[in-house]
Amino acid sequence: MRKIGSAEEEANRRKKNQIIVGIILIVVMLFSTLGYSFQGGGSNGNKNVEYNGFKFTQQNNLWITSIKNVQFSFEYNPKQVEKISSDIKGIDNYYNKPLYISSENIEAESEVYRNLVQVVLRVQEACLENEKCEGDLPVKTCKDNLIVIKENDINNIRQEENCIFIEGKKDDLIKLTDEFLFKTLGIE
Repeated sequence: MRKIGSAEEEANRRKKNQIIVGIILIVVMLFSTLGYSFQGGGSNGNKNVEYNGFKFTQQNNLWITSIKNVQFSFEYNPKQVEKISSDIKGIDNYYNKPLYISSENIEAESEVYRNLVQVVLRVQEACLENEKCEGDLPVKTCKDNLIVIKENDINNIRQEENCIFIEGKKDDLIKLTDEFLFKTLGIE
């Protein structure tokens, strides 16, 4: 059986419980605020990156930058990719011209498409002359603007006439593609 107490004892007990609950809520709110303020405080959590005068902002797991009022988005920012020495033609080589892609990696192909579709006439899958391709794709040569993305043991980006060859390990192809885009857009 529960002991019957006076109204004053009941009020004191209720007040004591309210104070305890209040203190617990304050502690939870304090730690939540501290946790939120420290979230992303490390270098991996930084949502803004400056590189060669370009500002990159992370949104929806993509790094966004603007060049001449056109937004470009990348899986990686320039500080996260391997720097590969190569001479690549600039973006002017692609303006209002058809772009053809032959790729073994759909993610890397999508990275090129998402960024260059804004400046080219159209983007279309194609097959490099003398290469084995599946499907009924148009055959293109290095006289056309063609980007070839394929797996290789050595990471490399090179240009032969109007062909770009992005080659590397499967796990590196998106980073290599972003490196190519950074060079083409004049970010590097």
